[in-house]
Amino acid sequence: MNVGFALVLLWSLSITSVLAELPQPQNLTLLTLNTQYVLTWDWDQTTTGNAVTFTVEYMAKYKMKMKKDWSLVCDRTTHTRCDFTGSNLTYIGTYMLRVRASADGVNSHWVCIEFCPDKNASLGPPPRVELAPAGNQLNVTISDPLTSTQGSMKKHVISLYYRILYWSLSDDPQGLKPKVVDSSNNLVMLPELEAWTWYCVIIQSRYDYYNKTSGYTEPQCMQTEGDTPYGQIFLYFLVSMVVCFLLVLLPSYTFFRFYRVFKNTFYPSIQLPAHIQEYLCDSSPGSDMPRLLTADSEAELCCDKLTICPEVVLLEIHLPPPLTAPPSELEQDSGRHIRQDSGDSGIHSTEGGSAQQGCSGREPIRTDQEVDSWQTLAQVKMEEMGRDVIMKVQYF
Repeated sequence: MNVGFALVLLWSLSITSVLAELPQPQNLTLLTLNTQYVLTWDWDQTTTGNAVTFTVEYMAKYKMKMKKDWSLVCDRTTHTRCDFTGSNLTYIGTYMLRVRASADGVNSHWVCIEFCPDKNASLGPPPRVELAPAGNQLNVTISDPLTSTQGSMKKHVISLYYRILYWSLSDDPQGLKPKVVDSSNNLVMLPELEAWTWYCVIIQSRYDYYNKTSGYTEPQCMQTEGDTPYGQIFLYFLVSMVVCFLLVLLPSYTFFRFYRVFKNTFYPSIQLPAHIQEYLCDSSPGSDMPRLLTADSEAELCCDKLTICPEVVLLEIHLPPPLTAPPSELEQDSGRHIRQDSGDSGIHSTEGGSAQQGCSGREPIRTDQEVDSWQTLAQVKMEEMGRDVIMKVQYF
């Protein structure tokens, strides 16, 4: 009897010592962003040499008085963190979260922490911000912070709004004195901007009921627009003309020149005579392709002497009437002509009767010997002129 009692007392003392040696998890902390919740804690591995596991549960605070069962989230995990994101916690609800350690079948005491997402969860900045110029203004498009299911946080935080800070890069490059605009809209037009000026924008999400603010987004910069200066319009026109010339006119002109050269080379509008083409074309039957003449060409080159003669002009010589003829016959024969062939000239001579010349004081009528000497002189002159023309033709 005494022995049995001693054994029971010894077993109870060993259990008490083990429980005293297994401490509780420390420094329970919640890492949150919008509807993502992660519970973390600290654990000193030197307190026990055995492997330690952790159990994490939660319950709505209003159910504590009804002694309802706790909802298990992480069972015997070896990590010092537990994710509550998939537990579908109501954003405006209040919950009790608890953790305990276990080693060799022995459990530590529970450690609890109260958590309300609406009050304790952090608020994230807008995930996307877009800037667009609208004349000399800027339109800012803001995307709502997202839940864990990619929904808008405005479903949970109705009074969510945004604080927009913007500044001019030319006046305040560091953004030390930005202008502030608060708006709950997703599309905001920034006022009091100058045309053709660069502005930078950062945005923050805010929730004043629990004084919650997010971090700012990365700075985004955009240049405003305005009335286009005439000089810039003229410059755009010149650039468009140059581009049009390089892309359209120049290739078209190049193609046209190539086409003209090709056509004039292979399909000329003026065809060569047949007796010349037979020496330029291939001698094979049915071929009309041109070929070059070489020193070894078998084609026989035929040449003929070409003589150019001058045009024959008739020489007109007017002879005087004979001396024995009566004056009436002299007048009739004064129009008689003697024609001789010559190179390029003629001699005309007309004489009247002796009686008329004697009466009028004109030259006396020439004898037949004088007329013959004139004819001989004209013939010699024509022969000399003919020889000169032939020499010139042979020279050329």
